[in-house]
Amino acid sequence: MIEPAGTRHYQRRVNPDNESSNSGEFQFKVGVIGATGYIGAPYRAEIREATGANIVALCARRRELLERAGEEDGAALLTGNWREVVQHPDVNFVIVATPDALHHEAVMACADAGKHLLCEKPVGVNAAEAYEMWAAYRDAGLAHYVPFWTRYCEPLVRTREVLESGLLGDIRGVVYRWHNPRPDDMPLTWRDDAGLSAAGSIADVGSHAYDTLRWLLGREATRVQAHADTITPARADLGAINLTEALALGQAGGQAGAPRRKGTTFDYASVAWEFDDGAVATLVLSHTPFFRKGIAPELELHGTKASLGLDRVSGNLTLAKPGEPVEIIANVPDNGFGNRFEKYVFPSLRQAFAGEETGHPDLQDGWRVQLFTDAAARSARSGCWETVE
Repeated sequence: MIEPAGTRHYQRRVNPDNESSNSGEFQFKVGVIGATGYIGAPYRAEIREATGANIVALCARRRELLERAGEEDGAALLTGNWREVVQHPDVNFVIVATPDALHHEAVMACADAGKHLLCEKPVGVNAAEAYEMWAAYRDAGLAHYVPFWTRYCEPLVRTREVLESGLLGDIRGVVYRWHNPRPDDMPLTWRDDAGLSAAGSIADVGSHAYDTLRWLLGREATRVQAHADTITPARADLGAINLTEALALGQAGGQAGAPRRKGTTFDYASVAWEFDDGAVATLVLSHTPFFRKGIAPELELHGTKASLGLDRVSGNLTLAKPGEPVEIIANVPDNGFGNRFEKYVFPSLRQAFAGEETGHPDLQDGWRVQLFTDAAARSARSGCWETVE
């Protein structure tokens, strides 16, 4: 739990364009819980540049980072107590960007207080929590968003267009490699703590990978078998630092004299599963320093007519047809997402408020994905096939 700290009120810097209600658009008055970490800080930067939104309240555990964030955002409320953000009368949209184990209580309080929501993935420590959160928001009629950003990645958008064209036929096999190599000398963070992380790399990047396949193929896994472990050697334990700081320290080196220990979460996994139509898939996940990118395609989709490989490092989409030379059919650079709140989050939620279908990822998707990552983690522990349920 985030420890309460003294509450400080700032005179808020207001963007006049964002305060005007003449446009008739919903004005997002944002509270951020977990405001200063690897996720919360860039989100805040994007919201500051988005139209129709102002940051009202911030919560973080480290006061020096919270003070700096307050100056950047001009937030009216800075606090170490997340409940003050949820209960703030001016806040109508809350971002929950805390460690996984701290999501559930805050999200349920947001639903009870009538606040619209963006909750980081994985949305809970297990699928039971994820379902409770989705059910609470569904029953309250509130808007909710889960940031499975890979759906908006330009190379994967192009991949979906190829699938929809029918060029590949019926997809019967998938190979996916999601490698996020971290610096050799990177210190531990909460992501290495089994008490705070849902299931290490399985839940962290595995959630993105599985949601991407659900979005591309429109299918769900039925059973899964996984091998997973903590294979990175012991690393420096510098206490409560965030991932941004840890990455910078890892690049700089110099942690040789610090106390060291191994993390307690999975940082590697190999996951095999069957889809509900009998198609098969294999996924290799890693945060270890030595599983690197760019050697092989990140994603392979093997269909009854042809196979497609996607390499996000080069941007190449490579097509293989029986009896024909392999060819690069497109080069789609991964140029990043731009301002995700301006382009995706706020427009989607405004459409939802208007009763329109949006297709944006939400808590129901978060629950469906967590059914899969829970089953994979169970399988890694049991050594057996596990049902996705």
